[in-house]
Amino acid sequence: MPFYSDEIIEQVRSSNDIVDVIGQYVHLKKKGSSYFGLCPFHNEKSPSFSVSRQKQMYYCFGCGAGGNVIRFLMDYENLTFPEALQELASRSGIELPRQEMTAEARREADRKSQLLEINKLAAKYFYSLLHSERGKRAMDYFIGRELSPETMQKFGLGYSDQYSDDLYKYLRKQGYSDAILKDSGLVTIDEVRGGRDKFWNRAMFPILDANSKVIAFGGRVMGEGEPKYLNSPETPIFNKSRNLFGLYLAKKTKRKQFILCEGYMDVIALHQAGFDNAVASLGTALTSGHAALIKRYTDAVYLSYDSDGAGVKAALRAIPILREAGITCKIINMRPYKDPDEFMKNLGPEEYEKRIEEAENSFLFSIRMMEADFDMNDPAGKTAFQKAIAKRILEFPEEIERNNYIEAVALAYQFPIDSLRQLVVHLAAQEGSGITAARPATRPKATNFAKQQLNREDGPTKSQMLLLTWIAEDVAIYHDIKNYISPEDFNEGILRQVAAALFAQIEAGEGVNPAKISSSFTEEEQQRQVAKMFNTPVAEDADTSAKDLGKALKETVIRIKEESLERQRKAADPSQQMKLLREQKDIIASLKKHDFYHRS
Repeated sequence: MPFYSDEIIEQVRSSNDIVDVIGQYVHLKKKGSSYFGLCPFHNEKSPSFSVSRQKQMYYCFGCGAGGNVIRFLMDYENLTFPEALQELASRSGIELPRQEMTAEARREADRKSQLLEINKLAAKYFYSLLHSERGKRAMDYFIGRELSPETMQKFGLGYSDQYSDDLYKYLRKQGYSDAILKDSGLVTIDEVRGGRDKFWNRAMFPILDANSKVIAFGGRVMGEGEPKYLNSPETPIFNKSRNLFGLYLAKKTKRKQFILCEGYMDVIALHQAGFDNAVASLGTALTSGHAALIKRYTDAVYLSYDSDGAGVKAALRAIPILREAGITCKIINMRPYKDPDEFMKNLGPEEYEKRIEEAENSFLFSIRMMEADFDMNDPAGKTAFQKAIAKRILEFPEEIERNNYIEAVALAYQFPIDSLRQLVVHLAAQEGSGITAARPATRPKATNFAKQQLNREDGPTKSQMLLLTWIAEDVAIYHDIKNYISPEDFNEGILRQVAAALFAQIEAGEGVNPAKISSSFTEEEQQRQVAKMFNTPVAEDADTSAKDLGKALKETVIRIKEESLERQRKAADPSQQMKLLREQKDIIASLKKHDFYHRS
């Protein structure tokens, strides 16, 4: 990669507040001194993704992803370090010095460039086949779906030949090696049969990213064959959970909302009918990554999923994901037709526009779907339904939202509003939460996965990580323990390096800057470890019931020092071990007498 001095890297990093940057991708809510949201790197229902303005770092208690703002852009946008640094420099108006790339960085950049070239070339080839005699079957299919020539051109639709090595032979003639073709996801290489196309005898749908670059394909089989629809595998340039079909067009819309569909043809049919704000997920259920991507362009979505049972279930799964991302959601009723494509063919754009105007609030939709699970003619069933509604209403953190939905549900189902409100209050009391205020913000507990990760560390290691977390959150702790604890008391390796860097920052009067420490490590796994060191859950190593932080701090410091002294004693010459044992006892006795710093 290009060489940039530590000073330049730190200038760029410190000029981009991590909360502001990540807030453009993830809907964050402030809880205590940190911000939390749904992790964009794995699917989750409860927010465990933490962003600290004080530390300028992020950390997911669920999957362990963590680092500074540069690492976030690298992971989320699939950028190299220089690309992420350039992006952040541009955001903050900093001009980076022109640098030459290292051979390794140049190879990686060339590899991605080649993959984009291959995909672009394949798209052109598929498009040309569609308009040839060989592509007649796919052309008849698209015409049968009532697509105009202009729409086919707009979406770059194509055809993959009936021979299973046609594209492979074509790309080989263009000079591409088996290795790079295999990485593209368009070809599989078999030692016996040679190269075989991923897509053959299929109507082809190019998938473009937000910058209009071809990054993958979807294909529908012509005639019999399984699977009916096939998508590109994930590659260095394609992540299906962070891209949306049609986004490169929808982002230019003048409408204030996106229409979210399930399939390629739904998006294409809507665009052809004038709804240029339609997008679809890529052969997968909606994820928090999709929601974060949508949030960059709009905060309102109309769901236009299939009206069958599977579509309803998909909508019910998508609603909370969108809500957690800070996106309002309404449901378009397409009955009696299954999907937007069928609807458009039978009723047309004007009627669809009416359905948009009549779209149902997503919460009321979910309640209406839930009603089918209860016998409303039975008093017991009706009571259970009301309790289920009240429990759902409690999911809204703000009082004004809860009151508005209490009124809306009471009106819709002719429930006595006071009775429903009392039921909500009663359930809130059972959960230890008041109705008149949002539930108190608490730091989410580490998920089972995160706890398993932490439990892999031994006791002394976790104690050392906990101490680093405490110092990062309150520098006064360092000044109270520095006469007892030094970097040499930490385990050799990255823990000792981080402790030494942190202590040096404080001694130099720089304060605490964990994000800068993270920047000094180049490997992703190392940056994850650094993030974990500064986000160690207190419950793992300290008596969290103690009101006095000094008590918990003392226990942690003693544990670290005892382990360090014991390591030194065991490594010493046998003739010195008794002397070191006596010194060890004296130091620990002194520690136990010390009144450690505690918050007032």
